[in-house]
Amino acid sequence: MESAHILIGLSGSIAAFKIASLVSSLTKQGYEVRVIETKHAAAFLGPLTLAALSHHDVYTDEFNGANEAMIPHIALSRWADLFLIAPADANILAKAACGIADDLLSSTILAATCPMLAAPAMNVHMFENIATQNNLKTLHERGWHIIDPAYGMLACQEAGQGRMAEPADLEAAIKAVLAKNDASRQSESRQEADLPLQGKRVVVSAGPTQESLDPVRFMSNHSSGKQGYAIAKAARDLGATVTLVSGPVTIAPPEGVEVVPIVSALDLEKAMLEQAEMADFIIMAAAVADYRFKDQHDQKMKKSGDTLTLELVKNPDILAHLGANKKTGQILCGFAMETENLDANARIKLESKNCDMLVANNLHTKGAGFQTDTNIVSLLFKDRTEHLDLQTKEALGHIILKTMLSLQEGDSVHAALR
Repeated sequence: MESAHILIGLSGSIAAFKIASLVSSLTKQGYEVRVIETKHAAAFLGPLTLAALSHHDVYTDEFNGANEAMIPHIALSRWADLFLIAPADANILAKAACGIADDLLSSTILAATCPMLAAPAMNVHMFENIATQNNLKTLHERGWHIIDPAYGMLACQEAGQGRMAEPADLEAAIKAVLAKNDASRQSESRQEADLPLQGKRVVVSAGPTQESLDPVRFMSNHSSGKQGYAIAKAARDLGATVTLVSGPVTIAPPEGVEVVPIVSALDLEKAMLEQAEMADFIIMAAAVADYRFKDQHDQKMKKSGDTLTLELVKNPDILAHLGANKKTGQILCGFAMETENLDANARIKLESKNCDMLVANNLHTKGAGFQTDTNIVSLLFKDRTEHLDLQTKEALGHIILKTMLSLQEGDSVHAALR
């Protein structure tokens, strides 16, 4: 906060003399202070005084800048972290409320996007006039911070509300607004850090495929879809736009996630190839049938004899196709379920499918595999293998996604894995 840029605009009021001590105090504390004066304000407090206290030239019109190429009202509005109008007479408040920009101060107000403060100073009847009150209400509704004037004897020898707040009160208001703004920026930064996948498109496949034999029977596997659904939920929570390509499961999809339902491996292939075109991350967590029936019957097959021979044909290798056709910057994560030689078999799959990473687990490991809410996996990369402890499938989803982000950005995956 001590390096904040504070712009102070003075309009025509005898209260302008109070600003000298404010500028002096802020400058001594390390704040960068610039001052704009209207011609009426300069009649009460000369620019040379404020220039000496702020250690910078005071701006009084659009054409008195040392840099002829600079447009003062634009440059100053961009420079400021906070803009205080003090004293704020009835005229400048009316201009600000109506969007009038006919001098340097009013033009800079109109161009400013930083927090705005106003310290009114005027005759009590001018302050209480419905026009002034409406203007203050308008500015307050636009987000301005109004530092109410005090009651007392005014320079016009009338008593009432209209005395500009004292320099110490103005300084306290400045610091409070800067602190609030700083806290807001930190909150936004934390929110951004909590949503590292904002702007990313994640495509996840999940669940089993079913290969139909006839209208009654099909061939499938025991996948529940829990891991893929957990990854989709984690991707949503990390800020990504998520598409979940799902085989037949009995669990509800996460809210806020687009679901593309599929049944067979051929359905999955079509959906994944369509979705992959725009994906940043592709996670193939579905348990895809390697084979399908060569002949699919329109009517239920009847029993005939003690044995039945059915011919199977190979399904397309979706993961291999995705790996061979990766877009620039696209990260592909495969899955492998094994019952023996986990790391060795998984590494063969990683390399042959051209995956960036592969998640492998053993069906016989307690706490891992189908139908469970937990998992124990190995994460395989082109240069190493990492073994993770037992954890929930959703926690693993966060690790997988953050690791993929690290791979995409060229960072070390160590932090994501810990």
